[in-house]
Amino acid sequence: MTEQINAMGKPCPQPVILAKKALDAMGAGAVEIQVDNETSVANLVKFAENMGAKAEHRKEGGAYFVTIEKEAEQKTPAEEEIQCQPLTFGGPVRGVGIGSARMGHGSDELGDILMKSLLFTISQTEPLPEAVLFFNGGVHLTTEGSPVIDDLKQMAEQGVQIISCGTCLDYFGIKDKLLVGEVSNMYTIYETLRETHALLFD
Repeated sequence: MTEQINAMGKPCPQPVILAKKALDAMGAGAVEIQVDNETSVANLVKFAENMGAKAEHRKEGGAYFVTIEKEAEQKTPAEEEIQCQPLTFGGPVRGVGIGSARMGHGSDELGDILMKSLLFTISQTEPLPEAVLFFNGGVHLTTEGSPVIDDLKQMAEQGVQIISCGTCLDYFGIKDKLLVGEVSNMYTIYETLRETHALLFD
């Protein structure tokens, strides 16, 4: 029987140490560790390799599952030998979250200029993100009167998901003025932000 370990949200070396303790307590057997980022997966696979054990992993939604199978004669590395890779976003930015029509605080005029520049830069930079998500005041950028509609439409035409918070559009009374992208709920926005390791601007 495979022992289940939930290590979601735990930084290295905690998922590895939890796996080690479970494996040390058994002879031959297996553990399945649930984590929330690719770096933790890599650390667990490396841990298994160091002890000569078999490791398999899969992704389901926003979670990763790593299964380590141990033979009776295999020994886990000592805790002081456990090494952690630094947590990374796994490559280029794959998502952007925008919570305001302006970028930064101080001068509203400057904030407008910076936000326009930011979205133009994103639209011209390869690789493009998988999704750009707008919430709170950021939804004004996807509706009538937005100075960045052309940039957003260009990204949408190239396959980028442009997603606006429906509750936010309703709050500001501008849902009928949406010009680009789709309307979604906070659950979808949260899941997309998490899965794309999005940068947030508010």
